[in-house]
Amino acid sequence: MKVREGGRVINAVVLVATGVNADGRREVLGLRVATSETGAAWNSFFADLVARGLAGVRLVTSDAHQGLVEAIAANLPGAVWQRCRTHYAANLMSVTPKSMWPAVKAMLHSVYDQPDAEAVNAQFDRLLDYVDQKLPAAFEHLDNARADILAFTGFPEGLWQQIWSNNPNERLNREIRRRTDSVGIFPNRDAIIRLVGAVLAEQTDEWAEGRRYLGLDILAKSRLTLIADTSPEEVTDSILELSA
Repeated sequence: MKVREGGRVINAVVLVATGVNADGRREVLGLRVATSETGAAWNSFFADLVARGLAGVRLVTSDAHQGLVEAIAANLPGAVWQRCRTHYAANLMSVTPKSMWPAVKAMLHSVYDQPDAEAVNAQFDRLLDYVDQKLPAAFEHLDNARADILAFTGFPEGLWQQIWSNNPNERLNREIRRRTDSVGIFPNRDAIIRLVGAVLAEQTDEWAEGRRYLGLDILAKSRLTLIADTSPEEVTDSILELSA
């Protein structure tokens, strides 16, 4: 966004977080206008969300912006981080020769087409074998990112399509951009918050009245998985966090 401050026009960014509650419905968790997308800005944003009561977060999906990833770890230490598959593909393309990208892209997509976690990891191994000798930069890139881009496999298969990319938020971002482009230059940051906040309020109403983003049967299975992976003394706290 462009905004007037101190007699000049500067660039600003709008940070937006959405989530899925225990009822399976999406919510807008918060927004903040910052001067730039720095680690300090993201850390302040997440700290504010936590201070306002955000808790029980099990997974965060985002791109690999270093400041953002560090802020997630610092403020939501119990949450798993899923690196967005769409953003990751663009990152991998940057280290892959153009002539080889179609083949590598097809194999990467085939990883996500597998029916269960074991098959996903087996196919990822085949992808690593394919690029090992001929594309050392791509091999290193994939090997280093493996745990982050396959974090979704720690959750029930019925959730995978909803959690392995940041595409839902990107669609929301495009709607925000559509509504703000007509303004051009905002007179101040409060004007940005008013307009973007109105867009987010409209979206929240649609989510509240529409179908659930995650089915209750899948959420129930997710809760059972959590209990199975948790020690007895931690079970009560885990259920309370999920049900909050």
